[in-house]
Amino acid sequence: MHATTPHCNTDCFEIFLKLVAEQYPDSLLIIQLDQAGWHKAKRLQVPDNIILMFQPAHSPECNPIEQVWQYLKKRLRWCRPKTLDELRQVIREQLLALSTGTIASITGRASILESLSVAGI
Repeated sequence: MHATTPHCNTDCFEIFLKLVAEQYPDSLLIIQLDQAGWHKAKRLQVPDNIILMFQPAHSPECNPIEQVWQYLKKRLRWCRPKTLDELRQVIREQLLALSTGTIASITGRASILESLSVAGI
């Protein structure tokens, strides 16, 4: 979590979206989200280069990050870190080792890819 976004709420989510939009100013970004209240607040200001795509309620299997976590859990099942910091370091190393191709193969669900193609993206 970014130092300026210590909580899960609308204000912090808006800061996150702004930082992401600034990092990729020449890209159109589609972010898939769950139905958390702070993702859908009426006062939420979404940058122009971001589209929010909401997954159905109570459907973690539709969330690409859940697929990434399943992949990591399988790779780390025999890892036995002794401290929380050790666990964080192991997860960080595993995340940094993921290639774009690996992430695409884990998260590339037909329904998402079809939606993007229909949208002309």
